Amino acid sequence: MPSSRLRRSELSTPGVSPKMIAKAAASDADLVFLDLEDSVVASEKEAARRNIIDGLNGLDWGKKTRACRINPVSTEWCHGDLIEVVSEAGENLDVVIVPKVYGPRDVWFVDDLLTQLETRLGLEVGGIGLEVLIEETKALARVEEIASCSPRLEALILGVGDLSASQGIRLGHIGGGAEDGYGYPGDVWHYARNRMIGAARANGLDAVDGPYGAINNPVGYEREANWAATLGSVGKWAIHPSQIPIANQVFAPTQKEIERATAAVRAVQEAENAGLGAASFQGQMIDAATARIFDGVLERARLCGVA
Repeated sequence: MPSSRLRRSELSTPGVSPKMIAKAAASDADLVFLDLEDSVVASEKEAARRNIIDGLNGLDWGKKTRACRINPVSTEWCHGDLIEVVSEAGENLDVVIVPKVYGPRDVWFVDDLLTQLETRLGLEVGGIGLEVLIEETKALARVEEIASCSPRLEALILGVGDLSASQGIRLGHIGGGAEDGYGYPGDVWHYARNRMIGAARANGLDAVDGPYGAINNPVGYEREANWAATLGSVGKWAIHPSQIPIANQVFAPTQKEIERATAAVRAVQEAENAGLGAASFQGQMIDAATARIFDGVLERARLCGVA
């Protein structure tokens, strides 16, 4: 089963700004990740660690999942990010997000270093989970290997910005699509989304859709979120607080969906009790396989607190 954490909205928050970190802690996002990577220039990366440590230790995060996006394994900052943040705020850190993963070895490096730190610090070994960004063509080509490589893994994230560059996709901005005018018929990210989501689900992980850069286009954000949700993603990144309520709504079941799922599961159970392999429900034949779909709806409703 996928992780029990809610990930409808994952809010990106620059580690250079204590003010933005405080606002993120007070937001309605399910998960907030304090960023040390793309939103932080090289000269500020080490100083930003202190802002993140102070934020994790000093703010009230409520029921939010607290995460930190470190710099890639290939950079000079990765090990320092992990050592400093975990050593000083490991008790208040739930998840580490690893960007620009190319294969399992990148995940193993972070996993091993976390194990060493948890052991030295007396923290629960394995207690800090991992999310990894699938944002390079090499990663997409090996996504099944990556998804199964570590028991710490909780989620895969589709990073469409870097993936655009890696693949040579001609889009005008991060997360853009139909409105960019290149004439591609349909969702340019359909294959990447579907492959990543399939790999995640096959390994009991959550699948999270990546950023949408046009913060002044809520309709476009909602469209992308709906496409991802339909394919099986549990949530989407928010790079601006205005995107949080859209994600929280899209990735939570509606009351109508909950009522339909409850009735469908009951119909299948009644059919089974009567010795039948299928039931007639709202003009369709449904069976145990269909009930699995509706069971997922009810589980999401429970996690979202709307059941």
